[in-house]
Amino acid sequence: MNAIQIFSAEEINLLCIYSTETRAELLDDLRQALSTVFDPELRAIIKTAAAKIEGMTDAEYTEIMPGLIPADEYDGEDK
Repeated sequence: MNAIQIFSAEEINLLCIYSTETRAELLDDLRQALSTVFDPELRAIIKTAAAKIEGMTDAEYTEIMPGLIPADEYDGEDK
C-alpha cells in the first residue's frame, strides 16, 4: 500500500507541509494546525487526513511514509 492509495491529492499536499518523519509528530502538527485554520474546507481536509493517520499503526505509517516527502526536502525528481 502507498500514500496515493490512502490519501487524496489535497491530503498529500497538506501532509507534505509538515514533518512526516514520525506518525506522532505529524499528528501533533495537524492538531496544532487546527487551532489556527479557520477555512472550513481546509479544516475538513486536516481532520480527514488526521483520522486516516490515527487509524494506522506505526508500522503501517512507516510503510507509506516514503510517499510523503516534505516540501522542503523535495528536489523536483520522482523517487
